[in-house]
Amino acid sequence: MSNCEVKLGKVDLSKYDKLDGEWRKIGLAAPARRALINARILKIEDLKKITEEKLISLHGMGPSSLPKIKKAMKKKKLNFKA
Repeated sequence: MSNCEVKLGKVDLSKYDKLDGEWRKIGLAAPARRALINARILKIEDLKKITEEKLISLHGMGPSSLPKIKKAMKKKKLNFKA
């Protein structure tokens, strides 16, 4: 049986719907969007406050997420925290 809190119905997904619009626009999967919101990273500009390593370490951040995030950051000429 899965230990996933989302699948077990222990997570209120409605709170994410209000906050994940920017992440939906760049095509991130739901687990990655939830990870960003849980880390209080609500918009692309917030990514400059964290390191790339911290982003990768977030639970829910899958391998397809990083290229999408980097592409969105490049469009806005943003970089991760050094």
